[in-house]
Amino acid sequence: MRTVTAVAHRGDPYRVRENTLPSLRSALERGADAVEIDVRLTRDGVPVLLHDSTLNRLWEHDRPLSALSADEVRGLTAGGVPTLVDALAHTAGSRVMVDLPGADATAVRTVVGVIRECGAEERAYYCAGAATMLKVRAADPAAEIALTWTSLAPPRRPLLDAVRPRWLNYRFPLVSRELAARVHRDGCLVSAWTPDTRRSMRRLLDAGADSITTNRVDMLMDVLTALRDT
Repeated sequence: MRTVTAVAHRGDPYRVRENTLPSLRSALERGADAVEIDVRLTRDGVPVLLHDSTLNRLWEHDRPLSALSADEVRGLTAGGVPTLVDALAHTAGSRVMVDLPGADATAVRTVVGVIRECGAEERAYYCAGAATMLKVRAADPAAEIALTWTSLAPPRRPLLDAVRPRWLNYRFPLVSRELAARVHRDGCLVSAWTPDTRRSMRRLLDAGADSITTNRVDMLMDVLTALRDT
């Protein structure tokens, strides 16, 4: 039986607030092989875990992260928004999938640099669209990349040659046996996000997905265990 990577999307968000240290710990305790985190920079250039561009949805402060210093973020959230350094320390020994929403070249270089300084290059890998992943490839020629792709049309060969992704990362409804077979022929692995029902997870496994990113990692672990036991 092939190995399937179970990735916890922003930690364990159905139990604990997403992109926080307790959420990451909860996901790993429930068996996740990797945790997916979203990283953005504060005004003073500190990488922190936050998916949105503001603190409004999670922390009820309608302030853009880019307008706040790391100290201000810490104060507004009572320390709830961790830095990337803290997140890497709290996931030591586990894989980390780093999503880079809205990252420019400076943000990419900063995040790649922090991961290097923390000695986490071997366990961290990156996901986002083509423009961002080209920046990652420029910043780290050895980086492991999951290229997020939102179309059934395959990426063109020049792009694949430039990005050199290990994974193609698809919204889960797009993944079929035919698509997975084509991706495998092109030398990549198939990553899918974010199915949160057993039926969707089983369909992806049957289609040949190599990695599944979900908000319900405990459910995914149950599905994988049942599959191994049959």
